[in-house]
Amino acid sequence: MSIELVNVSKAFGETQVLRGLSERFAQGEAVCVMGRSGLGKTTLARIVMGLEKPDAGAVRGAKGKRFAAAFQEDRLVERLSAQGNLRFACGAALDEPRMAEAFAAVGLTPQDVEKPVGELSGGQRRRVALLRALMAPADVVVLDEPFKGLDEAARQAAAAYVRRMQAGRTLLCITHEEGDAALLGARVFRLPEAAEQQEGR
Repeated sequence: MSIELVNVSKAFGETQVLRGLSERFAQGEAVCVMGRSGLGKTTLARIVMGLEKPDAGAVRGAKGKRFAAAFQEDRLVERLSAQGNLRFACGAALDEPRMAEAFAAVGLTPQDVEKPVGELSGGQRRRVALLRALMAPADVVVLDEPFKGLDEAARQAAAAYVRRMQAGRTLLCITHEEGDAALLGARVFRLPEAAEQQEGR
């Protein structure tokens, strides 16, 4: 079942972020949500996940779905290793061979993944956060600026793993990078300006 935003509006104080926005995300579809800063890309994702309530309008098709996300902040448990962070989010059923394969796919070494994540570089931490979202049991995966801080080789490897792990799940990628849609084989949804939203894109 698809997820549909119907005339969704959201303001924070006097700042109107979304106004009468409608859009449909098909089940199993990969979508890159793009637009200038301040247009409400992250707010849209949080509304889809149920972390924010719209001031007006409705979200259809999200009820009962399982969500996993990598936010702009990595939100890792600092004292745990990369392995520990994955197990914390995904449960004990996540076995060693599967984790080892995932870490290798995004360029993390066995030495990297045994350290507390507080000792890892920003790019390494980002990849751990990305894997944590991708390996969680979820129907919808939301990635907010998933490749920030990664060099080109790491970005290519991480994007390839995202495509592999999408596996029929709905993927929403919030990004400023034009090339991310091609890397992910994703449709681009550009958030319109507020005036255009009101016209009912």
